[in-house]
Amino acid sequence: MIPNDTAQYISEFTGIEALFFSLIDSRIKLVTGVAGYPTTAFMELLLNHKCEGYKAFWMTNEKAALEKALGASVTGQRSVVVVKHVGMNVLSDPLMTSVYHTIGAGVVIIAGDDTGARASQNEQDSRFYGSLAEVALFDPATSQGAYDSIINAFDLSERAKVPVIIRITDRLLDSKGPVTRGQQDEVTAVFDRAIWKLTTKGKHQRFHRESMPLLEIEVQSTSLNRLESGNGKIGIISSGYLSVLVDKVLSEEKWAGCSHLALQMIAPFPFDKIRQLISACSTVLVVEETEPYIESHVAVTGKVKGKMTGHIPYGQVEVGHIIYALDHLDKSRIDKYTEVQTIKSRGSRPLCQDCPFMPLYKCLANIDVMVAGDMGCSIRAAPEPLQAVDTGFALGSAISNACGFKDQGIAVIGDFALAHSGIVGLINAVDSEDDVVIVILQNWVAAMTGGQEAPDLMPAVKALVRDTTIVEMPVYTAETSSVTEMQMQDLLGSKLAQKGVSVIYLLGKCTKK
Repeated sequence: MIPNDTAQYISEFTGIEALFFSLIDSRIKLVTGVAGYPTTAFMELLLNHKCEGYKAFWMTNEKAALEKALGASVTGQRSVVVVKHVGMNVLSDPLMTSVYHTIGAGVVIIAGDDTGARASQNEQDSRFYGSLAEVALFDPATSQGAYDSIINAFDLSERAKVPVIIRITDRLLDSKGPVTRGQQDEVTAVFDRAIWKLTTKGKHQRFHRESMPLLEIEVQSTSLNRLESGNGKIGIISSGYLSVLVDKVLSEEKWAGCSHLALQMIAPFPFDKIRQLISACSTVLVVEETEPYIESHVAVTGKVKGKMTGHIPYGQVEVGHIIYALDHLDKSRIDKYTEVQTIKSRGSRPLCQDCPFMPLYKCLANIDVMVAGDMGCSIRAAPEPLQAVDTGFALGSAISNACGFKDQGIAVIGDFALAHSGIVGLINAVDSEDDVVIVILQNWVAAMTGGQEAPDLMPAVKALVRDTTIVEMPVYTAETSSVTEMQMQDLLGSKLAQKGVSVIYLLGKCTKK
């Protein structure tokens, strides 16, 4: 629950609440988002409190989400885009261009990183987008840091005329701490069409002459980056929520003399502050997740230890990892974290046994044809015991993947994945006259991310593909399963015997929604 208290100081805010109030206090007007762990709960909070003076929308994909936010920006409205880390890949196209194009009112992108890959296809580190896009990136550690990062991000976005990224993780969202609030001034930033006097090269030159210096001054001077000096022997550089864990370790008497540089603004890269720590210490440990972003910038000196030397594991980091690394700083390299997680060691996450599409998966497991799955429930049919699909690259990729198979193949894609980006693959398949059978699982929800409503593109698909067959899946029972499985086998067999694009729409209700 979000409290109604508007006092300037309220204790014990979770990270989610701190982010929420920072957006309210920043006078945002538009929120767009795409569901996905760990940001779904935060986006749902924003959707449930639209009475606060802003509009909020679930979007079909992240590119469209940022494009809508940019439209709000150039008309003087502060906007926020909420996505998970893989969504940053999808919105990177307009992000890169917006930096040179310039904006109006502030645009903040909140990128949720799934550092333990609990519900994601990778453990991607969004901090690299700060360097790639040449924008400011904040990596808050606490509830207060989350609040202050948003406030500073909007101000910096409008002064530098570029979007700003805030990286968050599940542990930050769940953490609690005191937060001091402050109402912000009315937004006065406007979009300046004078940018069109410049060539594309000229826009890039203008960015490095006017915008980048503002970002660099901010990262070197911000109070969000905190340096605590020690005895000069051991120094630790941390980023984001891990700074809280480092502080916990350093509270023990054994490590009380360590210096600690806790970073909450990480791009542009804070070279001056980091050089200051490295030059003052004999050995430096970099504690970060998920990838060695900081370490890769400073590993030219042999005194730096971290993920690249085996002292800190890739992915999510715990207190025990930090203590172990400190205890073994005398070693140039350690090989403790070599075990590879398997489905068996993690625990299986199988398909629901009453899934209405189970007969399809059982049928696919017995067909000698390559099957492209998609990011959704279908990838749970890839491991044993079903082994029903062969690939699962990205959300919306199944159709194009199947079109690339050497021989005719099958694509299995959910209705949300189709709307997200799969529809483009379908258009290309029709235009290229590919030989492919496309199975669309229509349950009208994004089942893996919280049950958000999925657009119904059936009329568009039927207009694109004349050979479209619609099948209503019965409620799954042991009795109906074998009959339906045989029907699926006959239907798929007849479609595979044909040339060109064919679509099978399977209509079924998700039993968990």
